[in-house]
Formats: sequence, structure tokens, C-alpha cells
Amino acid sequence: MVTRVTAQAAGRKVAKNVQKNVKRAVSGTLGISGERMSKVDTAWLRMDNEANLMMIVGVWQLAPGVKHAAVCERIENSLLKYDRFKQRVMEDAAGATWVMDRNFDLANHVVPEKLPKSANQEQALQDRVAILATQRLDPKRPLWQIHLIEDYTGPDGVKGSAMIVRIHHCIADGIALISVTMSLVDGGVPPPERRKKAEAAAGPEDWITDTLLKPFTDITVKALGAVGEGAARSLGMLGDPKKGMEEGMHNSMDMAKVLVQVLKDGAALALMPDDSKTRLKGKPGGAKKVAWCQPIPLDEVRAVGKALNCSINDVLLSCVAGALGEYLKTFGDDVAGQEIRAMVPVNLRPLDQAHKLGNRFGLVPLVLPIGVENPIERVYEVRRRMAALKGSYQPLLAFSLLAVAGLLIKPAQDVMLNLFAKKTTAVMTNVPGPREKLKFCGSTLEQSMFWVPQSGDVGLGVSILSYGGGVQFGVITDSTLCPEPQRIIDEFVPEFAKLSIVTLMLPWGE
Repeated sequence: MVTRVTAQAAGRKVAKNVQKNVKRAVSGTLGISGERMSKVDTAWLRMDNEANLMMIVGVWQLAPGVKHAAVCERIENSLLKYDRFKQRVMEDAAGATWVMDRNFDLANHVVPEKLPKSANQEQALQDRVAILATQRLDPKRPLWQIHLIEDYTGPDGVKGSAMIVRIHHCIADGIALISVTMSLVDGGVPPPERRKKAEAAAGPEDWITDTLLKPFTDITVKALGAVGEGAARSLGMLGDPKKGMEEGMHNSMDMAKVLVQVLKDGAALALMPDDSKTRLKGKPGGAKKVAWCQPIPLDEVRAVGKALNCSINDVLLSCVAGALGEYLKTFGDDVAGQEIRAMVPVNLRPLDQAHKLGNRFGLVPLVLPIGVENPIERVYEVRRRMAALKGSYQPLLAFSLLAVAGLLIKPAQDVMLNLFAKKTTAVMTNVPGPREKLKFCGSTLEQSMFWVPQSGDVGLGVSILSYGGGVQFGVITDSTLCPEPQRIIDEFVPEFAKLSIVTLMLPWGE
């Protein structure tokens, strides 16, 4: 017995020494102590493939133009307050570590660009965005880059500048990046600095939370019922099991309902059928195409929603479904009764932690009724499907799957995550931004658009962004599956116009 205990103690000591030596070896290799990357962020880091890179890509259009020196100064005084933007990634067998880049040079990350001379500068900008969306960020440097086009003329003939922003998803999710990137604008203060002065009175910079982050979460919760709040509570419960059990003792019936719902949603995720086989689904080729439309007045969208007793979100998603259906019909495809699945990100992060980096979101599958011809019938069908998601724990389960994937070696991770890709045609985001246009380095941010990455073999990304009183649609596609995304974009405005006209024709007096 003594021998066995001694052997066990010796084994533990050896294991502890091995662990210590590995840590020392990693630190020696890095030349500096680092911060281990979370398993969810590691999953995003390893999800890059030849067809899809895990980069969030955005475009800002500014008027009048801004200069490279001014942008660099603004980045220096705001974005670089976050250590993450000065850290690079070191991978090892057990995962990855964030370490400070001792050779950090801002010139490598704020890059001046020139578009080819063209009568259609917007098309040239879209082409450049598409190319950059397929170019990997340098793994030896922090995983972000801003491409500044000082001289850019928009479709309205106004001269200004354009900024193309690329940030790897392993750095942060959309909610965190909104908080971070919005600290760049005039009047914005980096959130960590603001929170260090918690005793101070709220200043004008608090518009970031009041006009951007809070509306985003509020609208997400309203659109998806209790998904955001319920999943966030559940995530907190998982992080503090003791507290969760104590609360559960006080309300065992609620806990039982949660368990039943989790089991139901888990089965729904596991048993989701493969998506409809349209021309938008297949093996991507790796080249991208990008397109976006001019803004639609948000007040008009709101008026249609109010008339139909639907949310703005219902109206916009119905237009997406209609536009995709019309696009497929232009090729002679029969879409009657067809539907496609889009994965929609759902925030799992409390608002007071919106400034923290990393990924804290889940995914909920939304089935778009692209085969419903009547626009009124379609918008009500979208509303019904959104209501059916109320109380779902699928975002939390998807987040958990990403955490598990981060523990696996890349081949096993790819197999696991490709199951999602088979069941999905698109990744779609709907982000409400501030109602008033923002300023950046003294210039007006006229338009803003961004896309989250598509994973696996998913070849379509759709973004809906409300900003400055308008709503814009943008798509990014694999050029093999959809070589002309502008044809999808061109269907959005007619679909909304069709819905508006039919709404006005309804017999409201009865």
C-alpha cells in the first residue's frame, strides 16, 4: 500500500515537472510570458481553410477624405490601447498563446492603397475588398490590418476616402469589435479607460453604449425572443455551477423546463437535415465577390413593419428571402416550396462586458422561406419562424460545440464543424447602428458595411446594417457558386418596394 501511494505521488510529481518544463519551454521559445487563448477563440483561429478565411471584413466610406498620418495617430491613441492589437499568436500542440510582438510596427497594419483608375470607383472598391477577403493576414504579426484609400469618389460623385478593415475572428466577435472600433470615432473613448473611472459622471462618450450596443442587444432579444437573455443567463450559470444549483433549488420547475428545452434544442441541432440543394450551395472555389446597395430609408421600413404588426427585423429578413428567391428564378430555377438555412449570430455577452475581447456568441439556424411568392405571406412566415425560436438554447449549445472544437486537433475540428456547413447555405448578420452619422478624424462616416466570415464550404454571407437613418444590404459570395452577387443586391430594393405597395393596397378599413 505504501509503495502504491509513493508511486502515485512520484507520478504526480513527474507530471507536474513535465507541465512546468513545457510551460518554461514555451516561454523560452516566445521570449516572453504570454496569455493562453481561450478554446473558443482557438477554434476560430484553426477554422481558416482555402475557401474561407476567418476574417471580419468591413468598409468605411468617409467624406471629405482623411490622410494616412491622421489615421495612424487615431489608431495609436485608441485601438492600440488594447494589448490584443499589439499581440501575435504562437501556436503549439496544446493550443495557442497571445504574446507581445516585440517588432510591432504600425506601418505594417495601416497600409495606404490606390484603386485603379476607373469610371466606377465603387466597383473598383468592391473588387479590392473581394481580393483582400481571400488574402491571409501575416501570422508573424498581430492579426489585423487597415487599408486606407485616401482618394475615393463614391457613386454620388462626392470625393472622400475609404477604409477596408480586416480583423481575424479569433481576436473578438462582432459585439466586442463594435465597441472597440467605435472607440476610434470622434468623441469615442476606449472602454477600458472609461471603466477605470467608474466613479466619474457619465460623459458624452457613453453614446457608444446608449446608441449602439444596447439597441443591438435589445433588438436581438426582441427578434429572437428570449434567446439572447436566456442563453446569457445559462452561460453565466455554467460559469458558476454552484450559484446555478442554488438558484435551481429555489426554482426546480424552471430548471426542469430548461433541461427539457436544452435536450430538445440539442436534438434539433444534431438532427437538422441538410440544406436545400440550390446553386448557392456546393464546393467553393476560394475566390470572392462583394456587392452592396445604397441605403433604404429606415423610417419607410419601420412604417411597413408597423402597418403589418411586424418588427423591422421581420421585414428585412423577408426582403432577404425574396431577393434570394428572385435571384435563383432568374436562372430558371424552380424555388416553389424551397427554403434555405442561414446561421445567425446571437450575443451571449452581458452589455457591461461588451468592451472585452474574445468570442462570446452562439449561432441560431434561421430557415428563410425563399419559395413563398406573396410578400405579405412571406413576411408573416418569417415572423412565425422568429417567434418559434423564443426560448431556444441552440446558441448556447453552438457556443459549447465551438469550445469543444477548440480542444480538438485541426482534422477532427474540421470534421465536426463541417457538419454545420452541410446544413447551411449562408451566414447572416443584422446589426443596428447609431441613428446619427458619426465623425472620424473630422470627416463624416457616410456609409459602413461589414461581413462576418463563412466557415467550411459555406459560400454566401449576407449583412444588414442600419446606420445614419438608412438600411444597407451587402453580400459576399464565393465566385464559383455566385459569380455576380450584384444580381442578388439588385433584388433587395424591388422586394421592399413590392412589399410596400402590397401593404398600401391592403383593405385597412375592414
